[in-house]
Amino acid sequence: MEYLQQTVALPTSERPPIRLLFAALMLVMLLGALDQTIVSTALPTIVGELGGLENLSWVVTSYLLTSTIVVPLYGKFGDLFGRKIVIQAAILIFLVGSILCGVAQDMTQLIVLRALQGLGGGGLMVVTMAAIADVIPPAERGRYQGLFGGVFGFATVVGPLLGGFMVEHLSWRWIFYINVPLGIAALLVIGLVFKPHVAHVKHKIDYMGAAFLACSLTCLILFTSQGGTLLPWTSPQLWFTLALSLITLGGFVYEERLAAEPIMPLGLFRERTFVLSGLIGFIIGFSLFGAMTFLPLYLQVAKRSTPSQAGLQILPMMAGLLFTSIISGRLISKLGKYRLFPICGTALVACGMFLLSTLELPTPLHTMYFYMLLLGLGLGMTMQVLVLAVQNAVPFKHIGVATSGATLFRSIGGSVGVATFGAIFTNSLHSRLDAAIAPGIELPRSLGPTAVQHLPVAVRDAYLNAFAGSMHVVFLVAGVVVLLAFALAWWMEDLPLRK
Repeated sequence: MEYLQQTVALPTSERPPIRLLFAALMLVMLLGALDQTIVSTALPTIVGELGGLENLSWVVTSYLLTSTIVVPLYGKFGDLFGRKIVIQAAILIFLVGSILCGVAQDMTQLIVLRALQGLGGGGLMVVTMAAIADVIPPAERGRYQGLFGGVFGFATVVGPLLGGFMVEHLSWRWIFYINVPLGIAALLVIGLVFKPHVAHVKHKIDYMGAAFLACSLTCLILFTSQGGTLLPWTSPQLWFTLALSLITLGGFVYEERLAAEPIMPLGLFRERTFVLSGLIGFIIGFSLFGAMTFLPLYLQVAKRSTPSQAGLQILPMMAGLLFTSIISGRLISKLGKYRLFPICGTALVACGMFLLSTLELPTPLHTMYFYMLLLGLGLGMTMQVLVLAVQNAVPFKHIGVATSGATLFRSIGGSVGVATFGAIFTNSLHSRLDAAIAPGIELPRSLGPTAVQHLPVAVRDAYLNAFAGSMHVVFLVAGVVVLLAFALAWWMEDLPLRK
């Protein structure tokens, strides 16, 4: 099937007003980032009302899975049809999914509808970052990318607070309804100020490659989430799922070699900066979403915090992310160098993860705040810098697919991270509870903080100790994985920023 539009660089005289355009794109970025963070503090309440522990990770994973699958498609669609119509379509799909999530009646419905929401959410961030690359040269883009990182940081600050407030004073359903006014505002602003320039050329979309990639990623997430929880590691079904993931990955590579216009050109993988940024982004996504999912849970269960208090208590991590995102962007624009930031950032993330793995039930909150601050400072120095490095390294015609590729790796890392951490945590918790609690004692079916606090004192203490010990394992594994990203960051090189 052939299409007739392609985004090209805008002459300076034809560019939309940069401030208005940038405000519109920041609003879209806020919409996407807010949904990834506002759910975190509401997870215990949602799971306590609709389902059990085994469904916790899937509330997050279903969204991440579908949003990951469509990332390369959105990047390609943006290159072909122009960023404006693609952003508008993504917002509309996202809003429909949000409304339906708000009316879900059981956990199965919520997981399926979160997947629908992710089909729109996958396009919000990647097309936004590619759109700014159309009008801002890399030499100036550092401070803009830093502000994008600041928007993400702002969303991670406001999201948990807003989510906690709504859970306590309204209902967890409002964490999805809040997207509607923001989405309508984003649609109006984009429609008014974003006027891209398009040229008419013929194109084809690689749907077969997209199907292979979707199948491979789905099977990979099913393998990591089901292994050791729903299915034993010796299960033939589990290993068949992994084999199918590898086979379809091979099919994806084969298809990309033959496709006239692949959604992920294999030539990008010959670019050192693209490969390293993708691998580091995968690991950062792995650690970020793991921390964002389990930190509010730890605070509400182990520290007896309310959802609103949990949102406030992860503020140091978000403040650190916001601060270094903005500062690193400005320094890159001034110095023209970016390699040092991922090196320092991954080192700080690893330190933060290892320190969080030492938390005990008596650990004071102010100590935990310091650990979260280190984690946030490291994340802010890494996330947006990787996108800038990729956009600076590839030809302009591949800006969209390269940006989506870098985002894809981070999204895959987040999907695999949430599923993996969920499996690790569940296995560790069950084994510790089996050793600490006598058979026949009834335990809560969910991680709802209220249910835990109503246990008999002896059982509750055993449960909380097992819970805290399981969190140690999660953060320890995350810290070890981030050390690999630190090693990879040293192999990056400073390419001159294009003017």
